[in-house]
Amino acid sequence: MAKKALILYYSWSGTTAKMAQALQKVSQATAIELTVKPGTFSTDMYQTSDIAKQQLATESLPMLNNQLPDLNDYDLLLVGGPVWSGEPATPVQQLLKQVPANYAGIIAPFYTSAGGDEQYQANFQKLTAARVVKGLGLSGSSFSNETTTINNWWKQLN
Repeated sequence: MAKKALILYYSWSGTTAKMAQALQKVSQATAIELTVKPGTFSTDMYQTSDIAKQQLATESLPMLNNQLPDLNDYDLLLVGGPVWSGEPATPVQQLLKQVPANYAGIIAPFYTSAGGDEQYQANFQKLTAARVVKGLGLSGSSFSNETTTINNWWKQLN
């Protein structure tokens, strides 16, 4: 039986959004793009990295603008975002703090990076008590050629 899935993603540059759209096409799952207050991050990648590091150092993750559905209504949460300094983007971290402690489904991370994502899966897992399965990471430069990879990953999850 197919799992009831929900795609939740944050996209800083639009690359993760493209991956989420491809995943939505193959999964037919509802997708919600996570948003934060305008001006929270810079349009400059390096300044955004510095802002995120400061947010982590001061434990002041950005608040999400989204009203989330009851996550317990879903068997599978597909959680996507960019890799920032080897970590999930801070809006993704804020989302993971909102996953109910009693969440019985599984979480599958998907992420985009420009490199340096070797520790992403382990760092993601540390942020939630929920069961996390092996995620899918793609680089922004190779994304357009990855439709088959996304399809195969979805089949493994289902």
